[in-house]
Amino acid sequence: MNKEIDARAMDCPRPVIMTKKELDNLKEGSITTIVDNDVARENVSKLVASMGYNFNVEEKDGDFYININKDGEMVEEVKEDKKLKNMTIGISSDTMGSGDDTLGKILMKSFIYTVSETEPYPSTIVFYNGGVRLTVEGSEVIDELIALEGKGVEIISCGTCLDFLELKERLKVGSISNMYTIYEKLKDKDSNLIIG
Repeated sequence: MNKEIDARAMDCPRPVIMTKKELDNLKEGSITTIVDNDVARENVSKLVASMGYNFNVEEKDGDFYININKDGEMVEEVKEDKKLKNMTIGISSDTMGSGDDTLGKILMKSFIYTVSETEPYPSTIVFYNGGVRLTVEGSEVIDELIALEGKGVEIISCGTCLDFLELKERLKVGSISNMYTIYEKLKDKDSNLIIG
């Protein structure tokens, strides 16, 4: 059985959610999700990889066909690094706390530095709303975030937020993602920490 999902002209996270629902309902067979932009292609591909299924991507006439196979064995998951803790940190602002923005920026810089120097590291750090300013060119914590990514920490920035703040072209660390992935990262961990 081959199911086709036409997710062209749809904003993320809709292509991701549609693909996940079909994969959850499919016992065996294959699914092809069709998207028409790079962000949707990357996000659906990340979802499928995280679920452990084999897939490939074909480009035809400017559209991307993500062919997912649920027949064979799942791809072997990467063993968890003992230096990483199954925890997501959500950061919604480039300042920490409220009251004084200058103090808040100092506290956020100190917080990110502390995270970068303390094992075990979180498995994921998610940046959304004004927090995405920390992952772009000119951020005072970009070196620490690049170091954390090098240690295996997944760095994710909200694509809608980067677009709204007109910062997408200045992203310097991590990947662009969508609200579905952010929700999944925040709900599925042993413990989470929200900073803002």
